[in-house]
Amino acid sequence: MEANRKYKDTLFSKLFSKPQSLRELYNALADTEYGEDIEIEINTLENVFFNDLKNDVSFTIDDKYVVILEHQSTINENMPLRCLMYIARVFEKITDERAIYQEKLQEIPTPEFIVLYNGVKHFPSEQTLRLSDAYKGTEKSIKRFGDLDLTVRVVNINPGNNDELLQKSEILSDYTAFVERVRYNQRNGNILRTAIEEAIKWGIARGLLGTYLIEHESEVTNMLMTEFNIDIAKEVWQDEIREKYDAELTAKDAELTAKDAELTAKDNELVAQAALIKELQAKLAEHEKQAKPETAL
Repeated sequence: MEANRKYKDTLFSKLFSKPQSLRELYNALADTEYGEDIEIEINTLENVFFNDLKNDVSFTIDDKYVVILEHQSTINENMPLRCLMYIARVFEKITDERAIYQEKLQEIPTPEFIVLYNGVKHFPSEQTLRLSDAYKGTEKSIKRFGDLDLTVRVVNINPGNNDELLQKSEILSDYTAFVERVRYNQRNGNILRTAIEEAIKWGIARGLLGTYLIEHESEVTNMLMTEFNIDIAKEVWQDEIREKYDAELTAKDAELTAKDAELTAKDNELVAQAALIKELQAKLAEHEKQAKPETAL
């Protein structure tokens, strides 16, 4: 974990950095109808880095729910563990540290954990990740010693997945369409910068993301250049690890195959020796039988 490295904000975190956009998104995700009179307090953790990824967005709505919201283009099965670390720090941030030492119960907002996925690899429309899936010591009843679990709702926001959800949030729908346009341009042979620049012009012509693309054109280009390049880097790292793992398995398989062949040869040798010993024993018995004088009647 490197805490001193700068990491540029993503387009997603920029778009959902204001209460009105978070309210719209939360209403779509939770099927609620919170209006502008409902307070939203943004408590995103700043300068918190885990493997070059920082907490995207966290906020409290109606003083009842505290939401950890992450956006990912690759699924990380360790998200429950990361969210556990995030929520602990958020509670530290929003809770009076003296209150936890009082005898009276300190009420806290209910935590909710959501990951919005828009990667290129196939993924279900929705899936739940559980912290307890990572536990090693599950042979005992953890109920006897207390219980801790954390579930993360992973929602696929790619076109063709959860379209009803996208219809409820214009900003999320526009963002999804814009990113898909960049990928469409790349699939048609454009280099990344050209793909982004064309997508920005395409989005502006269709009024996507309000005036944001017009006002922050160069910033959007830089953010997406960084974000997409990191995605590529991750894929390369994963491929390298997979190739290394496959090579190690191949070498291990070859080693085991050689040992199996060696053991088979030794087994065959032992079988041959056993057969030879049996043959010699038979000949010896026959020889002794022939050499033994006949008993007189």
